[in-house]
Amino acid sequence: MDEIARLKDATIVIPVHNQLRFTRQCLDSLNAAGYADAMIVVVNNASTDGTAEFLETRPTLRVITNRENRACAAAWNQGFQASTTPWTVFLNNDTVSPPGWLESLIAFAEKDSLAVASPAMGEGELDYALHPFAREFTAQMKTVTRRGRASGACFIVARDVFASTGSFDENFTKGGYEDDDFFWRVRAAGFKLATGGNAYIHHFGSVTRTAVVAERGSHRAETTGYFRRKWKLNWAQRRWIRLRQKLIETWWVWNERLRHGHTLREHRQGGKLFFR
Repeated sequence: MDEIARLKDATIVIPVHNQLRFTRQCLDSLNAAGYADAMIVVVNNASTDGTAEFLETRPTLRVITNRENRACAAAWNQGFQASTTPWTVFLNNDTVSPPGWLESLIAFAEKDSLAVASPAMGEGELDYALHPFAREFTAQMKTVTRRGRASGACFIVARDVFASTGSFDENFTKGGYEDDDFFWRVRAAGFKLATGGNAYIHHFGSVTRTAVVAERGSHRAETTGYFRRKWKLNWAQRRWIRLRQKLIETWWVWNERLRHGHTLREHRQGGKLFFR
């Protein structure tokens, strides 16, 4: 499948709640990378900072406006319902994108028969030239894969997956764990998911969630409690899951750095690079 055909096969869904500067930056970077507003759906969760007025200046952008902040899961569901393409991209607004990342990500998913796929990510401070770095990174990391792992900051989903998993769980009304819950259901339904190094974006990191916590307070205990009850996880199970995941992540980081000099997730802060 050629690159133009792949773009016609995807709809990009971006939930927003305030953070106009990041939304503008995200959309401008997508446009500059060759992804037109016509393939993007923005779900505006009751923004009050001029976001609504800004979105009105982009007539080919599809905008869904909520009078109250319905949180991420509901926004994702609304965006998916507005799409008709084989692939739906769920993207945070605190991201910037180089050319070719989406075509490469879809190619990776199709090649490996994945239902869900995420790109590699640089996180934190954007203190480097994104486009040349992304070219160098993907050339070195194009064969690297983390099986069973995806990121809620950016992931693509094949349309037929939702018939088996159902939609995103809107009981996660405070934000958090809606992505983990969905990925767990994808695995439980027998589908494959992975993160691949042939595509790369930059993610500043939880900008909207941090602002919402500052505005409304943290509901982490409530959200965590609902996730645990839903999946019937006792203390021993939770401890084993954390330990197992930590061991897997340690192996990924060690192996990727040793073989390639990079990892599929890298964080930049204060001029330092952290591998994750």
